[in-house]
Amino acid sequence: MSPGTGLERRIAGAPISWGVCEVPGWGHQLAPERVLAEMGGLGLAATEFGPDGFLPADPAAAADLLARHGMTAVGGFVPVVLADDAVDPVPQVEQALGHFTAAGATTLVLAAASGQDGYDARPVLDEARWKTLLVNLDRLADAAADRGIEATLHPHVGTLVETRGEVERVLEGSSIGLTLDTGHLIVGGTDPVALAREAGERVRHVHLKDVDAATAERVRAGGLSYHDAVRRGLYRPLGQGDVDIAGIVGALESAGYRGWYVMEQDTVLDGAPEGEGPLADVRASLEYLRAVAP
Repeated sequence: MSPGTGLERRIAGAPISWGVCEVPGWGHQLAPERVLAEMGGLGLAATEFGPDGFLPADPAAAADLLARHGMTAVGGFVPVVLADDAVDPVPQVEQALGHFTAAGATTLVLAAASGQDGYDARPVLDEARWKTLLVNLDRLADAAADRGIEATLHPHVGTLVETRGEVERVLEGSSIGLTLDTGHLIVGGTDPVALAREAGERVRHVHLKDVDAATAERVRAGGLSYHDAVRRGLYRPLGQGDVDIAGIVGALESAGYRGWYVMEQDTVLDGAPEGEGPLADVRASLEYLRAVAP
C-alpha cells in the first residue's frame, strides 16, 4: 500500500535509531515493546521491521504486535550474499518476502553483504563477481515484484556496494531501484544531494541520517571503524549535522518521489539508557523533518 502523497504521512521510524541492530555485539538491545511504544508516542504510524529476532518470527504475531502499537510495516533491511556463484540468494529473500506479505509491507531493502559479520571490512570484487551481483539484483527485483513488493539496493558501508563508483555501476548494470541512505552515501564518498538530483527517478526508498562530516571522513580514510564512529556520534539528529536534509527532500519531491522517509540515525547503546535515551534524538529529528517538509 502506498503511503500517500503528503510528506507528513510518509515519515517512518526504524529500530536502529533505538540501537537495535543485526550486527553481533553491536550494543545493548532494547525490547520491541519499548521501541514501538515510543514510536507511537511520537505520532509515527509506520516502521521498518528491524533485524531478525526483533519482532516475533511468526508473521501473524509480528503483524499483531505492530497493530497493538498502532504501527504498520514499511518493509525492512535484508543483507544477503549476492556475488557468490555458489550461493543462490533467492530462497533466503523469498522467505523474507513471506513475512513482508503477511505484514502488508511493500519495500525490500537489500544490501550486498560481504559474507562477514559487521561493517568494518569488505572484499573487492573482480569482474566475474560483479556480473553475478548485478544479475542477482535483477533476479531479486523480479521475485519481489511477483509478490507486489518493491526491491531496492541499499549502498551501505562495509558491503560490496559502498563507493560512488559502485553505486554508479549498479545504476548502469541493473534495473533495481535504490534506497537513498544519506549517511552511508556520505561515508562512501557520494554526495546524496547530487545523487537525488541526478538519479531521483531510481530512488524508491529513503533513509534520512544527518552526519558529522569530519567523523565520516575518518571512516572513509580508514582511520576509524564504522562501529566506533557510530558510537562516537557519527550520526546526529536531523538538522544538527552537515547534511542538506531539506535539499535532499526537495530534490526527491521535485523528481516525483512519493515513497517513505525513514528516520534512521544508527545508534550504539552501552547499556539500558537512563531517562529518555534515544527517544530525545528521534523526537528532535522528527520535529526538524516536519519543519522542512514542503
